[in-house]
Amino acid sequence: MTTMPHWLNKRAHLSPNKVAIDTPNGDSLTFNQWKELSQTYARKFSSISIKEGDKVGILYKNSLDVPILLYALSYIGAVGVLLNVRLTIREFVYQLEDAHVNHLIHMDDMKPTIDEIKGHLPYLNTWTKEDMHQLEDKPYPLKESLNLSSTFTLMYTSGTTGFPKGVPLSYGNHWWSAIGSALNLGIHEEDCWLAVLPLFHVGGLSVIHKSVIYGMSIRLYERYDTKMVANELRKGKITIMSVVTMVVQQLIEEENPETFSSNLRCMLLGGGPAPQHLLEQGKSLGVPIFQSYGMTETASQMVTLSPEDSLRKIGSAGKPLFPGELKIVKNNRSAHPNEVGEIHVRGPMVMNSYLGREHERSEDGWLSTGDLGYIDDEGYLYVKDRQKDVIISGGENIYPAEIEHVLIQHPGVKEVAVVGHSDKKWGQVPVAFVVVKNAFSQEELYEFCKKELASYKVPKRYYSISTLPRTASNKIQRHKLIELLEKEGTL
Repeated sequence: MTTMPHWLNKRAHLSPNKVAIDTPNGDSLTFNQWKELSQTYARKFSSISIKEGDKVGILYKNSLDVPILLYALSYIGAVGVLLNVRLTIREFVYQLEDAHVNHLIHMDDMKPTIDEIKGHLPYLNTWTKEDMHQLEDKPYPLKESLNLSSTFTLMYTSGTTGFPKGVPLSYGNHWWSAIGSALNLGIHEEDCWLAVLPLFHVGGLSVIHKSVIYGMSIRLYERYDTKMVANELRKGKITIMSVVTMVVQQLIEEENPETFSSNLRCMLLGGGPAPQHLLEQGKSLGVPIFQSYGMTETASQMVTLSPEDSLRKIGSAGKPLFPGELKIVKNNRSAHPNEVGEIHVRGPMVMNSYLGREHERSEDGWLSTGDLGYIDDEGYLYVKDRQKDVIISGGENIYPAEIEHVLIQHPGVKEVAVVGHSDKKWGQVPVAFVVVKNAFSQEELYEFCKKELASYKVPKRYYSISTLPRTASNKIQRHKLIELLEKEGTL
C-alpha cells in the first residue's frame, strides 16, 4: 500500500497564506482557508453518516465550492461523483443509479431539477450549501494520509453503446497526471492557471489537483467569456490556461492575440484534434498553443507536445508524459512508424477499469482508446481522429448511439442514424438521418430530443431518407450519410 501525507494538509503547511484560487467577482481562497473549510465540511458530512467509500454526487457550476467540497470528501475517504450540470433528468438518474449515489450536494438554484430527480430516486438525500451550514460540526478523525490506490473521483464518459460509463480515478491517477504535466511544462514560481473549462470535466478538475500539488494559484471562471478571458491574458498574471479548439478559435478571431501578455507561456489544447490551419494561425500570431491528447480515463492529458517542439512539430500531440507509455496497434500487431492504427496507452495515470466492469481490466495494463493515430519516425503522436463515430462539439464528446436511443422512441421514427457535421463555431454538431414512419415536423423532433438530451447533444438538423445505407452485416455506413449531407432536404 502506497500512502503519502494528505495533499491539502501538506500544501497548507508549506504555503498557508498563498492565494490558491480566486474568481473575477472577488472571491478568493488561501490554501489554509481551503484546508480549514474542507475539514469543517468533512466533519459535517460525518454527522449525516457519509463514510469511507461512499459515493457522493457534486452538482455545481465552477465555483470555490467545488474544490472545498471535493477535498472535504477526501478527508473522509468518500468518492466525489462530479456531475455535468447540462444533463437532463434521464441522464442524471442513470448516472446516480449506476454509481449508487445516496447523497447529492447541489447548487441552491437547482431545486426544480432536484425535485424531478427525487421523483425517480426517492431515497436520494440532497443538500444545498445552506442545508450543510445547519449540520453539526462535531469531532471526527479526519484522514491525515492518502492511499494512492483509493478512488478519489468518479466521472462519466459516453459509451459507444449509448450508455455512459463511470470512470473511477484514484489519488494515484491524479497524482501522476499532475507530476507528468509538471515534468513536461515545468513549474514556475509565478505560475497562475486560468481555469475556464468545467470542473466536472477532467480537463478542468485536473487543474484543481495541480494547484494543491504544485502550490500554484488558479483564476477560476464560472463559464467561458471571450472578452473577459482576453482581458485576463492582457493583464499579465496568467501564465497557463487549458483550452479546447472552440476557445482558441474565438480568441484568435474575435480578439487580438498580439496584445496578450508575453507572460502567457502555454495554451494547453485538448478535447480533440485541432485543425492544422488554426495551429498555423496561432503560430503566426505568437500564441503558445501546445496540443495534447488525453481523456477522462487518463486523468487528463496523456501526451503533450514539449515547449521546445511546439513549432517544429506543429500538428503533433507530442510524446507520452513521464511515466506514460503509448503504442499504435494495427491488426493485432504494433504498427510501423507513420502507419495509422488504434492508440493504446498505459501508465499510473490511467484508470484500472470502468465502474462495474472490473472483469474487463487488461492484464497487462494497456487501455485500448478506440482513437486513431500514428507515431512518426521520431516517436511523436499524431491523432487522426477520435473513435470512428464520435462527434466532438466544443470539446464535448457526443456518441451517436445515445442520441439514436432517444430518437428511435419517437412514434414517427422508424430508423435513425446520427453523424457529425462540420461547424465553424463548435467544430462539429450532431445531425440525424431519419427513416419516417409517421409524418411529423422537424420542430417536433427537436423538442422531443430537448426533453431527453443535454442541449449540446440535440441534433441541429434532421434529414429524411428512405433507407439507411448498411453493410452486408447490417451495420450503418455512416461515411455514406456524411456524403449525403449536402444532398438531402430537411424534414
